[in-house]
Amino acid sequence: MGSMNTPTANLDSRDFARIAAAIAYIDANFRAQPRLASIAAAAHLSEFHFNRLFRRWAGVTPRQYLAFVTARAARGALLGSRSVLDAAYAVGLSGPGRLHDLMVTLEAVTPGELKSLGGGLTLTTGFAHTPFGRALLASTARGLSHLSFVEPGGDQGALRELSRQWPGARLRFDDGAAQQLADSIWSREAAGAPVRLAVKGTNFQLKVWRALLQTATHEPTTYGELARVTGRPAAARAVGAAVGANPVAWLIPCHNVLRASGELGGYHWGAARKRAMLSWQSLRRPQVRVASAPRSRQAT
Repeated sequence: MGSMNTPTANLDSRDFARIAAAIAYIDANFRAQPRLASIAAAAHLSEFHFNRLFRRWAGVTPRQYLAFVTARAARGALLGSRSVLDAAYAVGLSGPGRLHDLMVTLEAVTPGELKSLGGGLTLTTGFAHTPFGRALLASTARGLSHLSFVEPGGDQGALRELSRQWPGARLRFDDGAAQQLADSIWSREAAGAPVRLAVKGTNFQLKVWRALLQTATHEPTTYGELARVTGRPAAARAVGAAVGANPVAWLIPCHNVLRASGELGGYHWGAARKRAMLSWQSLRRPQVRVASAPRSRQAT
């Protein structure tokens, strides 16, 4: 883990913004078949450096990504009257691509840990570079409990939010361990390694998060579909709130939840990041295995 072959290797906090700008530019201008120089300018990089950065991030060159988008659109799938979601499907940004090759298990913190607001717990906490920007990760002895994305200059705010969620816990800082964990999440070399999640939430939230792992990990879904899966077909709004409260970005794939109208919809960590995640998934198309998890022992 942490080798030069992982997607997170050599990334800094500016790389995600450049990649997101390039993806947005290609998606908006693919009909004009922009030259590499124009795409690189949108990312504020030289052609040479941008080509290397994009290939390291996506596994393909910008030209190959442009050809991918164009080929899907040329099949007649992308029509002017269709929704943003339909357009995203058409260019392959949110098809049935998989998240990763990891086995993900999810269980709740114990009732005692919940009641004490994390009292007695030690959270190993640190910042790491990921394919989608800087992230804050925090783990207990039983598994990953927090993964959030951090905008430039937002480190202290991210730590305050983590402390708000776990006010009784002791934070032990280890950026190296956080980077190693991030590399294991996004590296193909670590395929098959299990990732355990130990999260804090109400019974309903946990039910929605498990439904996300079972449903949206394999393909995009909607709030209405999640409500149906959880046995509350009329509770799409409540499901939306639970999705928004997801404490572990990417691994609990709330970025794959789309509006019933067909639009991509919002995302807690930004629309540009959501589009980049869907693009990354579609281009790489690995597989995911979700293990069954124990039922929650928490009270609503």
